[in-house]
Amino acid sequence: MSVARSSKARGGVKRRVNESQVRAMTRHILSLNDFSSQEMQELVDRAIELKSERKKGINHSQLSGRIIGLVFEKPSTRTRVSFESAMYGMGGQVIFLSARDTQLARSEPLKDMSRVMSRYVDGMVIRTFGQEVVEELARYATVPVINALTDLHHPCQVLSDIMTVVEEKGPINALKIAWVGDGNNMANSWIEAAALMDFELTLACPEGYDPDPDILKRAQVSASKAVTLVRDPHKAVAGADALNVDVWASMGQEEEQVERLKIFETYQVNQRLLDSGKPEMIVLHCLPAHREEEITEDVLESDQSVVFDQAENKMHMHKAILEKLIS
Repeated sequence: MSVARSSKARGGVKRRVNESQVRAMTRHILSLNDFSSQEMQELVDRAIELKSERKKGINHSQLSGRIIGLVFEKPSTRTRVSFESAMYGMGGQVIFLSARDTQLARSEPLKDMSRVMSRYVDGMVIRTFGQEVVEELARYATVPVINALTDLHHPCQVLSDIMTVVEEKGPINALKIAWVGDGNNMANSWIEAAALMDFELTLACPEGYDPDPDILKRAQVSASKAVTLVRDPHKAVAGADALNVDVWASMGQEEEQVERLKIFETYQVNQRLLDSGKPEMIVLHCLPAHREEEITEDVLESDQSVVFDQAENKMHMHKAILEKLIS
């Protein structure tokens, strides 16, 4: 009897050791710093290739038999649909869980949820508020955890934006990128991307609405080209090949909407601001856009706007990310 118990105990130890080894080998994307510059370029190249193959009618089945769980505390249209379309388009399956469907808002520890989910799915795509949530889930997961947005980072979105810039303008390390508006999660991820992929980046943010100071400082120390924060949006777009803008009040900041409208009014992306940049400068917005607030109708609908190509590219980039991390 004692021998049987001993054998079972040894089996339990072996399983826990194996899970620990799997955790150590599992790749996650919590921020862009989880990838090397070469890996980021490979993702961009692969996403462009997958997009081209889709347009030629080539079917993909690399993720056949695989399942991802989308766990979204924040609502989404583009991110949810693009991840679902990407997974289905690669032959896989999707389980979607909103905040009310999970224990995220209740008392179950994240480490318990992570270990259970790891036995049900082949990857977790998380859209939440705190960066600490995705980090805790990744700490205990034996499957990839993909950050689909937190208040601190938005890595998958910026990868698809870089893909769009490369399609329109060529190698990004030869370009200058401008960011105008709130120093939010998108700005933080663009800062990390600039340091990794060696392109010039200038951000124009109102005082008090700067990007994360630690992320900015680390990038300025490690980047081979200038990563600069200014107050004047016209200075930021001067000589820029691509201009990025986002909403002035993100989810969770709705009570600041009126105040932010006053603070950010001189940061609107309008024709006057475009006139300060290159005539061929492209305009990006991750959507949804508040027309006539952070961007005017005429600019959003202009030939310089690539926002709908940018939105489509989320799906192709998500395919590349899922293929790399799961297959």
